[in-house]
Amino acid sequence: MNFLCHEFVVAVSFGACILGLVLLWDGKQPKDDIEETEKILFRMSFSYWLVYCVAFALEKVILPDWESVVMSLKITTALSYFLTFSCILSLPLHKFAVHRVEE
Repeated sequence: MNFLCHEFVVAVSFGACILGLVLLWDGKQPKDDIEETEKILFRMSFSYWLVYCVAFALEKVILPDWESVVMSLKITTALSYFLTFSCILSLPLHKFAVHRVEE
């Protein structure tokens, strides 16, 4: 039961990532470098999580006989998970650094 719940959350977050990337896609130029950096960090977070969702789904679909493919998907899943975490952690750190420079 818990396993199906995780797959459902990953499927919903896949849709949310696509929606987030669409919302961040605009033709307007950012006002300054700070705003541009924040948008880039948000885009990177959504993109890395999208890669995680796709790799997770492919890992469930690929036959277990293909050990090398499954192993590379597991590595991709882990790396994209950690890259997403680092981008999310970088957002408040960036805000804090900008706030310190303004003072």
